[in-house]
Amino acid sequence: MFHLPLSGLAMLYEVSLPQAAGAASLPSRAGFCLGRRSISFDGECGRKYTGKRGSPRDRVRASENMVVPAMCVTITFVFLVAVSFHSIRAFIMSTTSYDVINEPGAVPVKLWTRGVPLEDEARRQLLNIAKLPFIHQWIAVMPDVHLGKGATVGSVVPTVGAIIPAAVGVDIGCGMIAVRTTLTASDLPDNLAEVRSAIEAAVPHGRSPPRGGRDKGAWENAPALSVEGWSQLVADFEKICERHPRLKNTNNLKHLGTLGTGNHFIEICLDEAQRVWFMLHSGSRGVGNAIGTHFIELAKQEMRRWMINLPDQDLAYLPEGSQYYADYVFAVDWAQRYARMNREIMMRHVVEAVRRVIPMPFEAQAEAVNCHHNYVQREHHFGKHIHVTRKGAVSARKGELGIIPGSMGAKSFIVRGLGNAESFCSCSHGAGRVMSRTQAKKLISLDDHIQATAHVECRKDLDVVDESPAAYKSIDAVMAAQEDLVEIVHTLRQVVCVKG
Repeated sequence: MFHLPLSGLAMLYEVSLPQAAGAASLPSRAGFCLGRRSISFDGECGRKYTGKRGSPRDRVRASENMVVPAMCVTITFVFLVAVSFHSIRAFIMSTTSYDVINEPGAVPVKLWTRGVPLEDEARRQLLNIAKLPFIHQWIAVMPDVHLGKGATVGSVVPTVGAIIPAAVGVDIGCGMIAVRTTLTASDLPDNLAEVRSAIEAAVPHGRSPPRGGRDKGAWENAPALSVEGWSQLVADFEKICERHPRLKNTNNLKHLGTLGTGNHFIEICLDEAQRVWFMLHSGSRGVGNAIGTHFIELAKQEMRRWMINLPDQDLAYLPEGSQYYADYVFAVDWAQRYARMNREIMMRHVVEAVRRVIPMPFEAQAEAVNCHHNYVQREHHFGKHIHVTRKGAVSARKGELGIIPGSMGAKSFIVRGLGNAESFCSCSHGAGRVMSRTQAKKLISLDDHIQATAHVECRKDLDVVDESPAAYKSIDAVMAAQEDLVEIVHTLRQVVCVKG
């Protein structure tokens, strides 16, 4: 519960507010009588006078005997109530950077969404989550929020004694990695098409149509880095498959070190000092999707078996101690490790590819960040060890570095967390969509896309207009809405972008 410092508010408006019974006296700069209780004037409003309980005549006599400067005015009860209400609202608005939705039967929903749009469907989805009986304290909502499958993208869902697999989603461990190189803008060639082509050749991306032969987004023969990485993951994967055999025949090794489709990307960027950064966005690929889909369905089966009715079947959950809970915790942790390694392998291949094109020797470990934004982990908040599920949100503990990318052709940011407990130490994971992919393909023309990405060496065809900047919220508005969650360390602008 937010506690308003009433005395400070009274000083701002030069009136004092009524105290709760038994409360200590509050300093005031003006006074009035409310009902049968009078409150004293003091300080700048003249000598102290303690009014008497009693009739209106007593109150009139009190006012006649007081010495009050001309600046003090008589305030009627109706006016005072109106001023007090608006004062409280203004004070709360000025001292918090989030809004709160309170609905009966639900925990509060705290939204860092001032200045950015929030869909009605996303609001309803958030309230459905807030009504679950195991939510800890409240739901935190980031400014890139939009409707998602199962749970709202841009939400932080703290739970005690249960996990919602669909809140984690199927792109388990999806996230970002960025490294600053020793290159500067002047070291890059004037024509960046060759650099883009080298990256596209080094990292499988996209996906071939079904029954279209070999998938261009997977390795035909996994390279050494992928084989080495898989050797560190395979033992635990086999343990998962022993209990869930259907996960065995998935794209696991063949996808390790590959980008994927949709909003996944690889970029070369310049910071405010014209230093070159490499940055990419991807997750746990096919195997993570299979794990997420499998356990979401198992959770739904458990809800039916226990005859638990939910406002949305995608909110099916696995309670601690239930049949599949421990299996899911183990599998989701494994998928998150896979995702992190997937990004590391791709980044090494990107660095090698650029070195083949740019003759200038360079290093690429000056600053490095690797962070998830679709994941669940154990954390401690407000006196309890809990599960925190971030679906489209990044951990922003005090001093912790993170990455908030803008849309294709917009700015991105390297940020440092401020450790805001109200958000469960979280921030947004990007700009957030304002159009579905279907809407974007109907509303954004190819000419619009070409103009919006004129400064970037990237694909400029109809298959990527759903990733054009107009399909996303303004990244500047998103950053302004979360100024108390993170501070900007570096501002990046893209010069090369590879899309799946």
